[in-house]
Amino acid sequence: MAGEVVFGRSQLKRARFAVAAVFCVHGAVTGSFATRIPWIQEHAAVGAGQLGLALAFPALGASVAMPLAGAISHRFGARNALRGLITLWTLSLTLPSLAPNLLALCTALFVFGATAGMSDVAMNALGVEIENRLDRSIMSGLHGMWSAGALIGSAGGTLAAHLGSDARLHHALAAAVLTALGLIACQGVLDLRSAPHEEPPPRFTLPPKSAIVIGAVGFCAVFAEGASLDWSAVFLRDVLDTSAGLAAASTTAFALTMAVARLAGDRIVDRFGPVRTVRVGGVLATAGGLLVVVAPHPAVAMTGFAFIGLGVAVVVPLAFAAAGRSGPNPSQAIAGVATITYTSGLIAPSAIGAVADATSLVVSFGLVTALACGLVAGAGVLRSAGRQSARSGVADTVTRADFSPSGD
Repeated sequence: MAGEVVFGRSQLKRARFAVAAVFCVHGAVTGSFATRIPWIQEHAAVGAGQLGLALAFPALGASVAMPLAGAISHRFGARNALRGLITLWTLSLTLPSLAPNLLALCTALFVFGATAGMSDVAMNALGVEIENRLDRSIMSGLHGMWSAGALIGSAGGTLAAHLGSDARLHHALAAAVLTALGLIACQGVLDLRSAPHEEPPPRFTLPPKSAIVIGAVGFCAVFAEGASLDWSAVFLRDVLDTSAGLAAASTTAFALTMAVARLAGDRIVDRFGPVRTVRVGGVLATAGGLLVVVAPHPAVAMTGFAFIGLGVAVVVPLAFAAAGRSGPNPSQAIAGVATITYTSGLIAPSAIGAVADATSLVVSFGLVTALACGLVAGAGVLRSAGRQSARSGVADTVTRADFSPSGD
């Protein structure tokens, strides 16, 4: 029930671990899906162009549904909202592999993206709330747990594909396990509820201006990330004439670099602050892009991709954190930033391909380098001044719902 309650440090730390587990589960769903795309393509009997069209629908679904997350949290409370949304997300993993044709696949992926986006906003909003109350950076580590979950899901999917298992069976089993883990993790998150007199947020609204500015910085980072993940192997193979194995290894190495940098990022942010961290990251990413563009040897290009990964790794977590502190409605601001970053992830691969078709892949990564410079210029919007959690002592007194790490 609502009332004055005290959140101690130990309670907040347990809640942090619970949200981290939710992030890991969320990432594992993505990894489990991505590795079985070839099977799904064959089962649905779609060509490469049709598959490309279908893969745009997760981002479309997420963009449409993410603004609803704030209203759902307001209506049901943060814990129940996250519990329901993460369950919808894990169970939606079963849908794409069941699709027998292009229309069904597009519909399944739209639902898949919608549940992904809403649960993404809900868990990031809770992460920002805990960060504010602890008065220390945790968002980079939470996104690092997402990357770790994606790697775990990818490893399981790779094994399933190697064994030749039916993706419908693989995804049904994975969904069951991940749903159970997600529900267990949600038991420990903060059960925050809106005050009785608080107006519910609008179901659909344009992102606030602050979210657009912050989202622009996230756009640059996600564009560089998406371009590097999807095109690094192609760059090494086509531009530098490497073997297929070495080209694939560059993508894996980039993903690992991102995960490690995010897991270590909170200590760096706490020491140097978000603005300085992102500016230095922008310099690293710009240097990495230049190395890729001028690379005479695969080792130089792989070093460049590693620098890009290190440079952009913490930007999106910091953008979500800044959005959560930018106005009276954190969920709405986070949804706005998430919509912009999802859009960047949607257009980056195709934009790189279009520029490469018109010119070359080298010129495409010149564009990535230019956007990396935007991180240096725009880092100031992530300033943490006015962090809502700047309170003295080890406990916060708030007007919220009761908090119980072990359940309701």
